[in-house]
Amino acid sequence: QVQLVESGGGLVQPGGSLRLSCAASGSIFSINAVGWYRQAPGKQRELVATMPSGGSTSYADSVKGRFAISRDNAKNTVFLQMNSLKPEDTAVYYCNARVVLTYSKLLRDYWGQGTQVTVSS
Repeated sequence: QVQLVESGGGLVQPGGSLRLSCAASGSIFSINAVGWYRQAPGKQRELVATMPSGGSTSYADSVKGRFAISRDNAKNTVFLQMNSLKPEDTAVYYCNARVVLTYSKLLRDYWGQGTQVTVSS
């Protein structure tokens, strides 16, 4: 199986920055697309940023120019750099990875457990 472990969340003042990390481990042959999602209280989970294996990225309009997704393929780790944070960015952030499993070569989606980001003064 595959595990995704997120870290880097916390409390930050408006205008501040945080860097989230998501480390994948387990029976990984390769990782195709990776992404970050978030869910605020009382709202549906929404896409924040995605990056396929080819490296091109896409972002939600609300975070364009402030957030940046990146990945370290050698370490099976994906990052989300968040700058100029706003109170409306407060949410639980989840990473997602589309993984090709080592032995079966099947393609499966995996999610992390989530990390809380709170933007408040």
